[in-house]
Amino acid sequence: MSVRENIASNLLTVISAISSPAVKKTTRQPFPIDELSEQQYPAVIVQTSEETRDDSELGSGARTRHGTIDFIISGFVKGAEANIDTKRNELITAIETAVETDITRNGNALDTMVVSCETDEGSLFPVGGIRMTIRCMYEYQSGTP
Repeated sequence: MSVRENIASNLLTVISAISSPAVKKTTRQPFPIDELSEQQYPAVIVQTSEETRDDSELGSGARTRHGTIDFIISGFVKGAEANIDTKRNELITAIETAVETDITRNGNALDTMVVSCETDEGSLFPVGGIRMTIRCMYEYQSGTP
């Protein structure tokens, strides 16, 4: 697998292991939220997004490159009107805490950081939605991202 794929797989594994709140469904494939059962919340989708790359060496023999890749984490919780915002916040905190326990993504990344968090602001009620951007910087040899 490529370094990029290893990082994506690690994020999925780490988020799947969250126990409070216990993430019930974690996937890299989009799904219609209206098809989720009550038992599948909270649910999380991990998807690769934008990436920038640059050479870390100069000259014709340059082989080492740096990549900065964003992953979009979409999360969904379900609750009552009185606690939907709390459930969204709990999921954001749990994901951020889990992701920051190993910023190297099991030795595949140089750094990992949460760069943004958004919520659906109630537009999906009774489901609450979150969207987080997680940025990973990594190094790879040319031709093997």
